[in-house]
Amino acid sequence: MTAAQAVQRVRSGDHVFIGSGCAEPQNLVRALAENEAVVEGEILHILTLGVAPYADPRFPSRFRHNALFIGANVRDAVHAGLADYTPVFLSEIPGLFRSGRLGVDAALITVSPPDRAGYVSLGISVDVVKSAVAAADVVLAEVNVAMPRTHGDSFVHLSEIDAFVQCDAPLLELPQPAPDPVSQEIARNVATLIPDGATLQLGIGEIPHALIPFLAGKHDLGVHTEMLSDGIVDLVDGGVVTGRRKTIHQGKVVTSFCMGSRRLYDYVDDNPVFEFIGVDWVNDPFVIARHDDMVAINSALQVDLTGQVCADSVGHKFFSGIGGQADFIRGASRSRGGKPIIAIRSTAEDDAVSRIVPVLSEGAGIVTSRGDVHYVVTEYGVANLYGRTVRERTLALISIAHPSFRTELLDAAKARHYVLPSQLAMPASGRPYPSEVVCESALKDGRRVLFRPLRPDDERALRDFFHSHSDETVYLRYGTPLKRLAPKQVQHFVTLDYDQRMAIGAFVAPSDMHGSDLDRLIGIARYDLEPSTNLAECAFVIHDDFQGQGLGTQLLQKLMRYARSRQIDGFTAQVLARNVRMMRVFAKSCSPMTSRLVDGNYELSFRFSQIDKARRQEARAAASSSRSGGAPAAPTRTPDPSPGSSAAS
Repeated sequence: MTAAQAVQRVRSGDHVFIGSGCAEPQNLVRALAENEAVVEGEILHILTLGVAPYADPRFPSRFRHNALFIGANVRDAVHAGLADYTPVFLSEIPGLFRSGRLGVDAALITVSPPDRAGYVSLGISVDVVKSAVAAADVVLAEVNVAMPRTHGDSFVHLSEIDAFVQCDAPLLELPQPAPDPVSQEIARNVATLIPDGATLQLGIGEIPHALIPFLAGKHDLGVHTEMLSDGIVDLVDGGVVTGRRKTIHQGKVVTSFCMGSRRLYDYVDDNPVFEFIGVDWVNDPFVIARHDDMVAINSALQVDLTGQVCADSVGHKFFSGIGGQADFIRGASRSRGGKPIIAIRSTAEDDAVSRIVPVLSEGAGIVTSRGDVHYVVTEYGVANLYGRTVRERTLALISIAHPSFRTELLDAAKARHYVLPSQLAMPASGRPYPSEVVCESALKDGRRVLFRPLRPDDERALRDFFHSHSDETVYLRYGTPLKRLAPKQVQHFVTLDYDQRMAIGAFVAPSDMHGSDLDRLIGIARYDLEPSTNLAECAFVIHDDFQGQGLGTQLLQKLMRYARSRQIDGFTAQVLARNVRMMRVFAKSCSPMTSRLVDGNYELSFRFSQIDKARRQEARAAASSSRSGGAPAAPTRTPDPSPGSSAAS
């Protein structure tokens, strides 16, 4: 029948559900708005991208809209008080339909053409649609030849549908604009938190879209997410997403709906890799938690200095909804090795407003509690809040805030006694956290080590590291038998500008912790630049249990590589004469270098350009020997530096 005929089955006062996302049945929605016989109807739906005439202020007595998630097409009506908003976890909406607490008298949906067994598919939107169909007294369906036939729990038998309307219009599409540099930097930082074999939840927005290229080097990722966009096509085709290591639904991409281009819709059509299932299962935190290494990535509008997250309102004005954020953040936090992530731009309104704030705006809703938040990521770095004190959380969040707001955030934190009055100011250089340094490597005995730049929230790790040293290690590093580091010293060591002052830490997780965030600091390499010479003084210290494993060499090489990227000319160092191991580390990687013995200390100096020149000469000599057919030149032995020597090779 026609859409106009079909909507005559909707009665005045009915609670009418509208199909979700890009599967909104637009012909039926328009016909319903034009059916003047229907008055005092309630419209229910989550996010939709199509027409919303029921939210038009011209129809105040005919329809009352109840948004379970606020989209752009109804936001003005909600702000004006002409429509309602129901805050609810996405996973619990089907239960509200089934129980009758949110009654559904009629459901308007879009389906695929029926198969020979008499089943249509809900296609790209199963989410809450399947439960609405089951709860509704009347089901009206647009049968659209453009709707994919998706696998999973997407099928409805013809006998469950009361009226059919033929539709040949293209499905709605959600274009993905090219990510801007800020989104790309945030995505780069997020990617450092994703291990091989992880299972991902990707929310809506520019940051998940920007993340796709940074996952290209990952292996055997899985996907369990409430929604999909176009990026999944490249990840599956590129062999990045295989699902082989998923704990449940191995080899499958599990979702509840997708929004994107026709390319995505064609890709999921009759593709057994994808399983579309309702949100009461996909978003169930207990189901999510069954996935090992579950990484949930969600966005926010504000984060306060204690870690509280507002994601559904701008002050008093409701903006979107709770959606699936709380479901996935809680599920990932309970996952073995899981990582719940809030990814957010540091500013809004053209850098005029900080999204990291001392307190949430008046009226702002807390979607995710401070106890559930583990990671907050901006373009300036990663703040790990899990298990951290309010002081540590505050310092971590200020360090990833926009540099223009760090001073006032620190002042606000001091006024609230979140940090000590003597807390050092954060660098205002604006240099983002150098996520390019973050990497893993193996020691000689096979133990895995994570290398990353130190952050202001590493105070506790640094203090624990110091107290793990033997007396000999303390003396070799500091040249005096220190018993403690003063608070100012600790702050100084971890408050870096990542330009003139840099420190790279080596971390190893306790062996009994799977994917633990509670990493133990086992080595540090740092430099401080002397601008007048453009040479940086460097220093190293390695945990006693990890000495002799090549860790010092790895740290030195990484620090040198980073210093080169900052156009630093070379390093200087002071090493106690009795510190033979450290001298060997320098001699191995920094030849030629100058050294002289002064009062029991070697004063070392080397320039990167001279090291490069020496290596080029060695390479040419080796190539020349090979061309002439002669025996390869014997490697030059690197002697220990001696007093007065001009080179250590």
